[in-house]
Amino acid sequence: MRSKIFDDAELERLRREAIPSSNESAMAGDAAPHPTDQHPHVEAAIDLPVVVDSNDGEIFSHELEEMRSILEEPDITQKLTERIDNLKQKIAAWGKRIRRFTARSRRFNQNRLFQSDHKRLYKSLERPKVCGAGQGPDQADIIAFWRGLLSKPVNHNEGPWMEVVASQGASVTPMTTPRRG
Repeated sequence: MRSKIFDDAELERLRREAIPSSNESAMAGDAAPHPTDQHPHVEAAIDLPVVVDSNDGEIFSHELEEMRSILEEPDITQKLTERIDNLKQKIAAWGKRIRRFTARSRRFNQNRLFQSDHKRLYKSLERPKVCGAGQGPDQADIIAFWRGLLSKPVNHNEGPWMEVVASQGASVTPMTTPRRG
C-alpha cells in the first residue's frame, strides 16, 4: 500500500531530485554527486571484480548490474525525511503566522470598537459565567454537611508498626531550649 503523504507528482519530483539522470548531472557540473564521491563501500561494490559461471552468467550479471545501480543511487529515504521535516517546519511557521494574525486582528477590532462604542466593547470582554456557578448552598446546608462528616467516629487501623515507632521515639531525649539571660 502506498503512502498518501505525497501525491504522485510530488513523489515523482522527489525521485527526480534523489536520482538525477545522466543529462542533469552533466549539465549541473560539480553540483551533482558523482558515483566516485560516494561512500567507500559503494565504490568498492561498484569496482568489485566478479567471476561468473558460464551457465548462469546472464542472470547473475543482470542481478549484479541491478545491485550496482541500487548502490549508486542516493539514499531516497534520507531525501524523503528531509522533505518531510521541511514541510513540518513550513506548517509550524504558518501556524505561528496565523496565531499572530488572529491576535493582531482581535486587537485591531477591539481598538476600533473602543473608539466607537465603549459599552459594547466592555460587554464583549466580560467572561461568560461558569456553568453551575449560580446560587450556592445556604449556610444551614453547609453546617449540616460538615457536622455529618465530622461527627461520625472513625476506627483507624492501629497496626503494630505504630507501637514500634512510639518505642523508638521514647528513647530520644527532647532538646532543651537555651535560656536567654
